[in-house]
Amino acid sequence: MDAAQWARTVAEAQAIVAAGFQQRLVREANVRAVLERLPRARRRWIIARAVDDSTGGAHSLAEIDFVALCRRHRLPEPSLQVVRSDAAERRRYLDALFEEWQVHVEVDGGHHLEVRQAWADMSRQNALWIAG
Repeated sequence: MDAAQWARTVAEAQAIVAAGFQQRLVREANVRAVLERLPRARRRWIIARAVDDSTGGAHSLAEIDFVALCRRHRLPEPSLQVVRSDAAERRRYLDALFEEWQVHVEVDGGHHLEVRQAWADMSRQNALWIAG
């Protein structure tokens, strides 16, 4: 809570909240309890929304932005961090899935443009597609 309040920008505050959930350092109930005890906390509404998004599966600022984009344009909200098995039966997590329309969206950061990471991403995608 303190770090999110002290962040220089709204995006930085959201990223701090998301990182806590992604790394499993915080629990929703604990963060909400602190929010309740601090009704005048700086960025309280932003932090609460980031908690909602993070507990819903948005594990990065880019994923939080994607969910916000869906809301802003009145698109259905996707299921986040959906577990699927690939062709080798490995557990994989899909960033966003619009199940009804069979649309899968991966929200990747800049490091995914590096050759090794891009190659690993393509291999992962192929294994998921082969598995159906």
